[in-house]
Amino acid sequence: MAKAGEFSVRFWGVRGSIACAGEGYQKYGGNTSCLEVRCGKHVLVFDAGTGIRALGDRLMSEHMVHGDLFLTHTHLDHIVGLPFFAPLYDPEARFRLWAGHLQPDMTLLDALCKFMAAPLFPVPPQIFTGNISFHDFVAGETLEPQPGVCVRTAALNHPNGAVGYRIDYNGRAICYVTDTEHIEGTLDQNILDLIHGADIVIYDSSYTDAEYPKYKAWGHSTWQEGVRLCDRADVELLVIFHHDPSHDDKAMDQIAKEAAKTRPGTVVAREGMVLRP
Repeated sequence: MAKAGEFSVRFWGVRGSIACAGEGYQKYGGNTSCLEVRCGKHVLVFDAGTGIRALGDRLMSEHMVHGDLFLTHTHLDHIVGLPFFAPLYDPEARFRLWAGHLQPDMTLLDALCKFMAAPLFPVPPQIFTGNISFHDFVAGETLEPQPGVCVRTAALNHPNGAVGYRIDYNGRAICYVTDTEHIEGTLDQNILDLIHGADIVIYDSSYTDAEYPKYKAWGHSTWQEGVRLCDRADVELLVIFHHDPSHDDKAMDQIAKEAAKTRPGTVVAREGMVLRP
């Protein structure tokens, strides 16, 4: 159960693009993006990749069925687990789902209805029996989902749009900045403003700088760019996140070693890892 004043982030899915199984993905995990942030008694979930299924089971076992779910965007790897998030089917549950990249052309409910529709999925979002509401905002807005919990947002550079988040609670800050592409030689001012002085920054590190030229315009960044941003923004801890499917445990071990030399203290996200600022 959550403790009063607790502020933590737990990683339930750390991989990008597609879930990966097999012996080569056991150390860091193969589920796609999903984070759980606890702000005292409040539960904030970020993204609904395949990792959200296990999170849902955990929340049900704790009877923690009230919370907020924020999506960075609605590409498949970030929403594919949503229909398998158990609290959505609990009549006593109250969950608010948020997105900030779709307006003015579409709402979040519109997008989910397209995703959960034949012939792609057998049932629509109306199958959810909990008290579920859908909220659209514009990236750049500041939200207050719960008293004392401030969520700042910023637009990211990603195909079809994406949103970065900063959660401020009890004088500490955790930032979640994934699915964004940098411009070589220029630090993204939107991101710098969002992460300035943060305790923890979880950053899209899909590639290395050496790999990046092959993937320009794919909408992702590198762990070295994360270092540059965090150094400029006086961030305490950088977390490497959104591991590319081609980066198995051996590759991630090498990245972890290089990143620790470049910016001591940097960590690579692993499923089950819990960090407290």
